[in-house]
Amino acid sequence: MNLLPFARRLLPLLLLLLPALAWATPAGPQPTGLPEVSIANVGGEDISVSLSVLLGMTALTLLPSLLLACTAFTRIIVVMALLRMALGTGQTPSNQILVGLALFITMMVMMPVGEVAWTNGLSPYLNGQLSFEAGWAATSEPFRAFMLAQIRDTDLLTFANLSGHTQGFAQPSDIPFSVLVASFITSELKTAFEIGFLIFIPFVIIDLVVASVLMSMGMMMMSPMLVSAPFKILLFVLVDGWVLVVGTLAGSFNAVGA
Repeated sequence: MNLLPFARRLLPLLLLLLPALAWATPAGPQPTGLPEVSIANVGGEDISVSLSVLLGMTALTLLPSLLLACTAFTRIIVVMALLRMALGTGQTPSNQILVGLALFITMMVMMPVGEVAWTNGLSPYLNGQLSFEAGWAATSEPFRAFMLAQIRDTDLLTFANLSGHTQGFAQPSDIPFSVLVASFITSELKTAFEIGFLIFIPFVIIDLVVASVLMSMGMMMMSPMLVSAPFKILLFVLVDGWVLVVGTLAGSFNAVGA
């Protein structure tokens, strides 16, 4: 199987998630404005590294935060956790499995956004066709548009007021990044809990029915959760629950520009 097309589509998204690329060196003349920093002394000689490289390595630590804050990952992983809780299966599937599934669904959802950002901003910048400012704006714009498409107006107004922008914003580009990310996360959490509520309903009904039957039979010492667990798993398997949940999650995100 030829994995090259898939790798070429996956690479832009992975690169775009790395804030260290803001300090990547484009083709052409090398920047000389940043000094070198001494990081160690070996044998009486100082070992120095360019400040841009040091800042890039430091920025790598922000990768998990960007993954959580600026992509579809938050909604997906919260819904997965609520689904496991509704099934009552404890730690099955494990956290590693849920996170892995959430990551791959996130990549599928964010792939169109990453391709636009790569084509319009990051690739021209790395080829020396755009300046850093223009490349950064073109690269971040698709992600800003994606987040804006998911944000609720009430959340945006709340954080705008908290940040002192009581008059609102004339256009989307005027929204500060901090306000945009905070509004996006709260909107994603609300949407995730709404989806989780709908997932919980059929499983709660099964718990109520089983508890009522056990009560009527005088089996009050037996845990209703223990008896209802096989029935909930059976229901979930019969309706092909994983496909339904994954499909619902992938289709729950608003299209950019909608």
